[in-house]
Amino acid sequence: MSLIRCLYVFVVVAVLGLIAAPSAIAQQSNQGTIVATREHLRDELARLERAGASGQAAASLIRTRLESGDFQAGDRIAIRVEGEAQLTDTFVVTTGAGPQLELPQVGVLSLQGVLRSELKGRLETHLAQFLRNPAVQVQPLIRLLIDGEVVRPGYYAAAPQHPLADVITEAGGLTQRAKAAGMRVERGATSIWSGAPLRDALGRGYSIDQLNLRAGDRLFVPTRGDSERTVRIIGVLVTIPLAIFTITRLR
Repeated sequence: MSLIRCLYVFVVVAVLGLIAAPSAIAQQSNQGTIVATREHLRDELARLERAGASGQAAASLIRTRLESGDFQAGDRIAIRVEGEAQLTDTFVVTTGAGPQLELPQVGVLSLQGVLRSELKGRLETHLAQFLRNPAVQVQPLIRLLIDGEVVRPGYYAAAPQHPLADVITEAGGLTQRAKAAGMRVERGATSIWSGAPLRDALGRGYSIDQLNLRAGDRLFVPTRGDSERTVRIIGVLVTIPLAIFTITRLR
């Protein structure tokens, strides 16, 4: 292995260590942490609005959650209802008057404006119309695209409590060509997380829910930029005349 390759591997391992270590600590200290309630989101929105321009991007994400809810067509939700085999499965959110779940025997459950933290209560209330004291477990799954310079790019489904840094690890981590500082999260054509705020969030072990992400968001890891490649090319070009001179002198 060349010296440059060795140094690169060392730097990548160090960066991932800085990301993963706080993430692990956060997981240990946040065991059993639930997803954000409506009250918590309202409090956080008020705090961000007081922060002025610096908090506007994150405030916009929270407003979207409060207005539209967390669910959209294509989302998957794992449900377990004790003693009810037909209602124990992973169901896909469809579109009607808004996002909804079509459940066997008990009909359609609207998810319009529903937050992840409200899902269990909403489902229990719906099932109580048909079942006596339903015992319900529910887990929404967020489908994210991990793209660019990761070992295994593709779609990954994770619980909203899952740290985003762990989803990157699940994708195999960064490749040797990755520009870690350039990572960003995109929603459509808009970058919703990037730069220092994203790196800080990864280092703190922020979950998918804490970052206000939703299904379809894309985490993109770019390749190291042209300026870095140019430096390497110049280095190669500088060595060529020296090599020719050496060969000439040896004749």
